[in-house]
Amino acid sequence: MVAQTRREWGAVLSARKYVIAGAITLAAIVGFAVLAPKQQSQDWIRCVNKEKASPDLQIGGCTTVIQSDKESKNNLAIAFTNRGVAYRNKGQYARAIQDYDQAIKLDPKYAIAFRNRGIAYDDKGQYDGAIRDYDQAINLDPNDADAVNLRSVASKNKDQYDRAIQAYDQAIKLNPNNALAFNNRGVAYANKGQYDRAIQDYDQAIKLDPNDAKTFTNRGSAYDDKGQYDLAIQDYDRAIKLDPNYAYAFNNRGKAYDDKGQYDRAIQDFDQATKLDANYARAFNNRGNAYSHKGQYDRAIQDYDQAIKLDPKYATAFDNRGYAYKAKGDLDHAIADYSDALLLIPASAAYFNDRGQAYDDKKDYGRAIQDYDQATKLDPLYAGYWNSRCRARAIAGQLKQALKDCDESLRLKPDDADALDSRGFTNFKSGNFDKAAADFDAALKLNPRLAGSLYGRGVAKNKKRVGSGDDDLAAAKAIDTKIAETFAGYGVK
Repeated sequence: MVAQTRREWGAVLSARKYVIAGAITLAAIVGFAVLAPKQQSQDWIRCVNKEKASPDLQIGGCTTVIQSDKESKNNLAIAFTNRGVAYRNKGQYARAIQDYDQAIKLDPKYAIAFRNRGIAYDDKGQYDGAIRDYDQAINLDPNDADAVNLRSVASKNKDQYDRAIQAYDQAIKLNPNNALAFNNRGVAYANKGQYDRAIQDYDQAIKLDPNDAKTFTNRGSAYDDKGQYDLAIQDYDRAIKLDPNYAYAFNNRGKAYDDKGQYDRAIQDFDQATKLDANYARAFNNRGNAYSHKGQYDRAIQDYDQAIKLDPKYATAFDNRGYAYKAKGDLDHAIADYSDALLLIPASAAYFNDRGQAYDDKKDYGRAIQDYDQATKLDPLYAGYWNSRCRARAIAGQLKQALKDCDESLRLKPDDADALDSRGFTNFKSGNFDKAAADFDAALKLNPRLAGSLYGRGVAKNKKRVGSGDDDLAAAKAIDTKIAETFAGYGVK
């Protein structure tokens, strides 16, 4: 069976040299815990967090209240809202939104629930959803100054790039030869994900000022974001020719070569970037990625060490170093690094998934499933996390739950060979050999070199005594010499 990973190799951000002035950042917002009803049981005291306890205690208190079957709809709405506050304070925004949804369903005129759901959407960067909820909160309670203020901030965050574009439009109207304005407007479009529109502006900026290395680098970054690596490299080449000491251009060109699989060429550029800027943590991280792609994990770890030394809050470097340790079989160090990454970014579904896979490799399936639980809560639309939990549950013998997870993974991504492989394995463990064989067949049509599907189908054929599965078993062993050992560890022979 193939373990599905979501490999986030420390995405190299485009060199956005011209940042938008006056960008508004949301201030830290407290949870807005609401008043409890008159009942003052210990669970209600915890639910409203009168004792200022941990979010987990607040969640426990609210959950007990919700499950008691003793409360009115209004009181339940309060409990769901307060539990949402606790989940939000833990960084579990999607889970918080689910509770606010329930509160609003119970009490559609509950302004605080709309306001708090708006905050959770705000935290996720979903400003349209946040603004809609703040609007509803204000409609229900026009005197809610907090909701009015929050709506203003969300609107400014949503509109910052649009407002910047409008400003650059005006600057260009006043001076059509302003290369800087075209470049900066391109940056705003790129930050909105409108890369083609950004490239148009970079083209014009370059036409007006063909000697600005930063504009070539920015256009290269836009091509890079589109996956057009050769065009990106051409622009980085021009930037470096114009400014041979421009570390950003070397770093970004290295990233493009890395994406093309030209790892040695990428390392040359990262070498130059770190030579030009010895404090460039991202370049060290990216060189570590290139070495990791080459299978030189010890050398990669050296670079991740340096990146972390330069930037102790660089969560991506911790995660990438964890992956390198995991690839070496040093699972304890890997788990420690993933845990450090989660301390820095507690709401990262990818980091939970990565740590879960390290626990998987340790055969600590209970801990793995706990991490996959968090990953699916934080990012329920990413199919790979459901597949990860399906696999772990199947190995742990939780077959009904595993099948549901695989079905959800395939609902989100129907043609995923890895998820079909996992569901085939789950059906096999359940004794449904016909369904298992069908899943393995479908997986192999998508990826004929899936050793797990070949081996599983071979064993299924032999179990069914319909034809021989020996050819499949031999083909699987040719791809993965340890596949029989792996399946034996899962209790399959």
